Amino acid sequence: MKRFDQINMIPFIDIMLVLLAIVLTTATFVSQGLIEVNLPTAEQVSEPPEDEEPLEIAIDAQNQLFLAGEQVTLEQLGDKLTTQAKPETLIVLRIDKAAVFEHFVKLIDLLKAKELSNLSIQAQQEP
Repeated sequence: MKRFDQINMIPFIDIMLVLLAIVLTTATFVSQGLIEVNLPTAEQVSEPPEDEEPLEIAIDAQNQLFLAGEQVTLEQLGDKLTTQAKPETLIVLRIDKAAVFEHFVKLIDLLKAKELSNLSIQAQQEP
């Protein structure tokens, strides 16, 4: 029986080139400024009321924070909430399921400090 002392690297290189092409292709979509949030799933999902315009806060998979589509830091968000939000303002939270839970906790802590409790956490309906 013949022993194999070498590893054939050609299939590995082929796979890496395909993965590189996929990453470069998807990177162009990410750089266009669209906030892609992969929402968690839930059994009970309801839509926010249509009669009021909610204020949307999002955290993407890279843990970047967005207010109404504009990237902000946690400190900037606190300043903007002071001027833009009232206690009765509906705030919709869109948190990517890959985001670090600590960022969600910090966001909730900031909203509590600003006395904003009219929250809706957006999720996808389970299939």
